[in-house]
Amino acid sequence: MTVIVAYRPKPGREAELEALVREHVPCLRTLGLVTERPAQAMRAKDGTIVEIFEWQDGAIEAAHNSSRVAELWERFGNACDYVPLRELPEAEAMFAQFESMAL
Repeated sequence: MTVIVAYRPKPGREAELEALVREHVPCLRTLGLVTERPAQAMRAKDGTIVEIFEWQDGAIEAAHNSSRVAELWERFGNACDYVPLRELPEAEAMFAQFESMAL
């Protein structure tokens, strides 16, 4: 299952969030929770980071039962707010455009 998630950084936490996004999929991959399909990350004009990755079948439940993932997601919660894609002005365009980020 491919997921798209948007993380809006809390004030002053932009660099921390960017580091977490770079850590996220490699951590999940080490635990066997995501596929080898390359993840993508991009930045909206307001600084929100959009991440796209693919879960292994049945891995979402396993992620919710992993203490390592829980710790990582807690750090995400301290650094950002999760927002629906529809809140990004880019999502209103027929061809949404974002700034690419290196992972």
